Amino acid sequence: MSGRVVLRPWQKAALERFEQRTGADFLAVATPGAGKTTFALTAARRWLAEHPDRRLVVVTPTAHLKTQWAAAALRLGLDLEVGWSPTEPLASDMHGVVTTYQQVASAARPLAGIARDGFVVFDEVHHAAEDRAWGDTLRVAFDGAGCRLSLSGTPFRSDTNPIPFVRYRLDEAEADFEYGYGDALRDGRVVRPIYFPRTDGRMEWTAPDGSLHDATFTDALDRTLAAQRLRTALSLEGEWLPAVLRRAHAQLLEIRRTQPDAAGLVIATDREHARGIAGLLRDRVGVPADVVTSDDPTASTRIARFAAGDAPWIVAVRMVSEGVDIPRLRVGVLATTTATELFFRQAVGRLVRWTTGVSRQPAFFFIPDDARSRSLALGIAEQRRHSLRKQERDVTAVDPAAFDDMAREQLSLFSAISAVAIDAAEELPEWQTDAGHDATAADTDEGIVIDLPPLRRSRAATSTAGDGLPRHQHKSRLRARNAELARAIAHVSGLAHAHVNRELNRLAGVNRVTEATLEQLDRRARVADQWLTRL
Repeated sequence: MSGRVVLRPWQKAALERFEQRTGADFLAVATPGAGKTTFALTAARRWLAEHPDRRLVVVTPTAHLKTQWAAAALRLGLDLEVGWSPTEPLASDMHGVVTTYQQVASAARPLAGIARDGFVVFDEVHHAAEDRAWGDTLRVAFDGAGCRLSLSGTPFRSDTNPIPFVRYRLDEAEADFEYGYGDALRDGRVVRPIYFPRTDGRMEWTAPDGSLHDATFTDALDRTLAAQRLRTALSLEGEWLPAVLRRAHAQLLEIRRTQPDAAGLVIATDREHARGIAGLLRDRVGVPADVVTSDDPTASTRIARFAAGDAPWIVAVRMVSEGVDIPRLRVGVLATTTATELFFRQAVGRLVRWTTGVSRQPAFFFIPDDARSRSLALGIAEQRRHSLRKQERDVTAVDPAAFDDMAREQLSLFSAISAVAIDAAEELPEWQTDAGHDATAADTDEGIVIDLPPLRRSRAATSTAGDGLPRHQHKSRLRARNAELARAIAHVSGLAHAHVNRELNRLAGVNRVTEATLEQLDRRARVADQWLTRL
């Protein structure tokens, strides 16, 4: 299997740096939307060509991203099993597996067997610090890997849970290659410039101690009251949130004049909040919205359907906050009290993915005009201004640490009374002002062609089989077909189901269906068809 891949200049530079490494570990930090997946899979494909008997393991933060990684791998001729179970060996016709950090925690030792001397990719590796047990099991599972490539969309700190296989300097992760948002803007046609329209408001609420408060976002408050003010603004009963949604939708309608499938994303606080926001969009703005929550078993399918369609809005809690690729997202609304810099930057990353063929494609992230959100946006906006060589607009700088570690509230005593939006602080793209020039207006892609050496002993004769399906999906269908035929044979013949399966395995030369190759599953189904015909 041979081929080529087109890389952006940063991806080629990172690949060269990766292939010159001296140890097993490499950390690449690249801004969301820059193309970390393509870089990582190209590195993996070239490494596997030199190590034909090794396997690839990709670890992702969410189950939805498993499918996304498998689809991307397929484009480079790599077949990854997304439905791998620790109780069954990996079939010999698959190049590897894609799993999650949560699954690693419960299946570290079986994964260690697959990853031994192999290639491991840790997607958004900072998630490994969310649970101390995750970091511990990563070491158990992947200590014996031949190569470990860690990826992140933004620099991160060790905090209290350092991540295995990552070097730290003064608690900050030390990247072997770093490609920031400003770098991507300077290169052009990699990410979109992002703008942050801010909306002030007047909020009134009752604090947990029974005291009554009235404040705008410009009023100086301590961190506890500031958190209560923000919660009041985001309440479904107030007028602040509907006003922001209307402004965001108006911006989306303007964008859809030139990009008809452009879409918007609202990041909500929790499941109930997300559904309430969808109701506001429907009843107050007059537009439908999809809702995606982590407890929905169809979430991945619904995200994929939204990404491929032209529906205007999607509301989510965390399902679309990181890693999920929906390039048509152009407008976002921050409607959550989550206030960490890492979360904010990853949320912004959902909006900045460049779309080929669309010129002048700024993205807009509507945020509350509170000190914390304003400060986080300022850090990103400064990179944009510097990269596009524009005059700095007047923005008040606020210490980002001012509202860290917000105190927990007694929610049963807290009560939002009213929230009304007032004078929005609009931030216009430079090309709409006298500055005039849009540094990212070009609508063609440029790249560097990299050869992909043939895999000396491909475990998969072809990357797709049967109706163009990925190998893992076609095998899933064949397993279901085999199970259906075995049940039919047992029913008609009166033989025990276990006996039928053992005989089918013997006739087809299969040890177990779960570890059978595509060709073996197909042969077993043909044998079963013939048996059933004779009955």
